[in-house]
Amino acid sequence: DEEEEAAAREPRLRDTPEDIVLEAAANAIALHPARALLAAGDVDGDVYLFSYSCVEGHTRELWSSGHHLKSCRDVAFSLDGHKLFTVSKDKSIHVLMVEEGRLETRFSKAHSAALNCVLPITDHVFATGDEGGALKVWDLRKGAAVLEAREHEEYISAMAVDANGKLLLTASGDGTLGVFNIKRRRFELLSEPQNGDLTSVVLLKRGKKVACGSSEGTIYLFNWDGFGATSDRFALRAESIDCMVPITENIVCTGSLDGVIRAVNVLPNRVLGCVGQHTGEPIEQLAVAPGGRLLASCAHDQKVKFWDISALAAIVVDDYRKKKKKGGPLRALSSKAAGSGEDFFADLRDEPEEAPGDGDGDSDDTD
Repeated sequence: DEEEEAAAREPRLRDTPEDIVLEAAANAIALHPARALLAAGDVDGDVYLFSYSCVEGHTRELWSSGHHLKSCRDVAFSLDGHKLFTVSKDKSIHVLMVEEGRLETRFSKAHSAALNCVLPITDHVFATGDEGGALKVWDLRKGAAVLEAREHEEYISAMAVDANGKLLLTASGDGTLGVFNIKRRRFELLSEPQNGDLTSVVLLKRGKKVACGSSEGTIYLFNWDGFGATSDRFALRAESIDCMVPITENIVCTGSLDGVIRAVNVLPNRVLGCVGQHTGEPIEQLAVAPGGRLLASCAHDQKVKFWDISALAAIVVDDYRKKKKKGGPLRALSSKAAGSGEDFFADLRDEPEEAPGDGDGDSDDTD
């Protein structure tokens, strides 16, 4: 009996941290680069910092900040993890100290339009994109923007930067990928417009490939040296790709309007299966924890959920396309992912639709 009582007192270890339930829907989440910390920004303009743990009952809120007057659209930790950048529909940028949540720097009228996204580039330099298609690159040491450009005709949805911090890539609602040279502080080029809004941009294949998600449910691929036109495209059986994060050099996770988080291998192009879901609730953002074992997601259900993605790194996809029975459910890739037999997933296919004239990618791309 004593042993049973002791076991009952022992905190239960879980595969993933418990769901975090928020007072309002989160637009954005970010995971700390080194510690088990999660930041969330919600539609009311509030920003929260949580510590998360796989020990039951140990996930807790550390602080909250209500400095934004309108919806908080994006949050991002600085590279060293000491600061948290937040941007809002109220056109302001806030820089908060992670340890105590203190507001360190505020740019109140940072853009002339509502802000959509923020991306730290170095410890002092970061970029912001707004609803009107304007990009600004800021230097905290100068307290001002060092590059301003308005090359896109529609909102900037997401940004990415290469490992050297030289080229900044912007995905836009006008269907184009923008390329900006941060070192030389100038605009380089826009890609040809694609079908639908570009919603996300990530680097893969050790920086040799760029993948963009779109509102049409297609992943567009660009070669690093060829941003003008796509090298390949891959249509998922998803209503949309609203957000996308790289998991390995070949695998991304995508979030969609249908609430499903899909794992996708790029070149060769395959939908690997379902990592998790916010049933019927559009997914706003995904974030990967340091070490790559956990994925966090937020959706319109006011929850932040965690998924065990440790199995993804071991999946090897060869070029041989096995004959699949059409109409099968998505393969469940984590213990919490809905598997076969779930009615909601009965019509989800793992058989991708190839765009006309597009194969599985460049035959010479083997890395």
